[in-house]
This record gives sequence, C-alpha cells and structure tokens, in this order.
Amino acid sequence: MTTHHLVVQSPGLRIEQAEQLAALAQAQGVARISNTAARLLDVQHDALTQAEVVAWANNNGVDVAFVPAGLKLSDCKVLAMDMDSTLINIECIDEIAGVVGVKDKVSEITEAAMRGEIKDFAESLRRRVALLKGVPAEALEQVYVEKLRLNPGAERLISTAQAAGIKVLLVSGGFTFFTDRLRERLNLDSAHANTLEIDNGLLTGNVVGDILDAQAKAVYLREFARTHGATKEQIIAMGDGANDLLMLGAAGFPVAYHAKPLVREQTRFALNVTGLDGVLNWFES
Repeated sequence: MTTHHLVVQSPGLRIEQAEQLAALAQAQGVARISNTAARLLDVQHDALTQAEVVAWANNNGVDVAFVPAGLKLSDCKVLAMDMDSTLINIECIDEIAGVVGVKDKVSEITEAAMRGEIKDFAESLRRRVALLKGVPAEALEQVYVEKLRLNPGAERLISTAQAAGIKVLLVSGGFTFFTDRLRERLNLDSAHANTLEIDNGLLTGNVVGDILDAQAKAVYLREFARTHGATKEQIIAMGDGANDLLMLGAAGFPVAYHAKPLVREQTRFALNVTGLDGVLNWFES
C-alpha cells in the first residue's frame, strides 16, 4: 500500500493549524517546508479522512493535498495551464470590453460560462466577441500593458518546472494576441487560443476559424503529451472554469486554481488561497 503525505499550505499558515490537521489525518510526523507550508508524514488517506481534512481546510482557509510519498517534480513531463484567471489575473475579453464601456454585458456572459451555466462555450464566446465589433485593435495592447499581470507564483512555477525538464503548454479559450506574448515572455513550449478578426484596425466582432473550446483544450493537451512522451500520470494541468474540466480530466494532477465551485468539486487537487507555485510543495526535492 502506497504511503501518502499531506501537504498543507496558506499564506498565513500557523503551526497549530498543521498540528490540528496532523491529528485529523493521524500523521506520523510534521516536516516544515517553509513559513507557509508543511508536510504531514505517513497520513491516513481513506475517503472519510480525506473528506474530513478537506472540510476542515476549506473552513479554515488552508490548502491541502494528499500526495504519494517520494513524489518528485521530475516524475512529471508536462505542465498545461489555462490563461485567463489562471496564469494571469484577468479575463482578457472582459477588459477589452471595458475599454469601450460594455464590460458588464460581456463579463455577465463570461461568469455564467465559467460557472458552467452556459453549456455551449463556443456560442457564448461568439456572443461576447460580437459585442466587441468596432473596438480599435489598439485596445488589445492597452489591456496587455495596463491590466494583465501574472498571477502570484507563475514565474517561479514555470521556471522550476522547466528546470526539471517539464514542457509547458498554454491553452486558452481566450485570444492569441495575449497567449503569443506570454509564450515569448515566459519561454513556453507551446500556446493555443482563438484569433480575433481585425479589419482596418478594428475588431470585426468575429473569431477566425473554429472556436477553441473545452474539447479542443483537451485535444491539444493530449497531442502535446503524446509528442513529449507523457502518460496521463505525468501531466499537471491547471484551470479555473468549467471550460477547463475536460483538460483537467486528461491529467494525473488536475489542479483547480482559485476556481469556480463546479470545478473544485470535480477536481482532485485545488489551490484556493495559495499562488500557482503552491504546486511545487507537493513534490519532494
């Protein structure tokens, strides 16, 4: 039977919180990883214990992950990430809409789609992009420069993964204007997204070609994994919305990052309070 550890972390983790979780999980010891994380050794990981631990953690603002003992980052080969609200802090389409005063209309559709209330992502994207008709293309650069920021821990996660030999894929239902720039900025191995149609310097309100939706995200991940010889168990995938669920399902380490409830409920791992680099604490050096 595989021995498991329980990694606990939060920006303000207190030792008594780690000790309470250690008692719940019947840990055989506590090893401090940093000021914000600890590894509880040789824990019970039956379904009841896991449910109790997760419920306590959620109620106390702590992230937890049951992981096999001896797990190393180099055991993985692929890291796949969503862009909007995962790798970066914004929903790009909402911010583009904000430049011309239709952010509320667009963000309402975005939120409903990410919560899983709109089942047809492609149709929801077409509806939102149609509202951008006539927006100057310069608005994209304005959003990139003024609004777009990497989420906490992004650069550390990616650079550490790359140093361990992991290939990094960015796959987004957003737009290539942003994914292409992030690919170059972060030296990512591959990036895929939708392309906004531009005519005479203005957005036409259309997307070029087929919509990159949930199914396409999963296909791109599987093809990327096959190219780099990665099995499902060697894939880390991170996302926040309903459009990421199929991609997350293709990974051995699916991570709901500051995600909608629907996604957290269906995903094995979650980071609710820590940055993207919280993933690194699951692996032993």
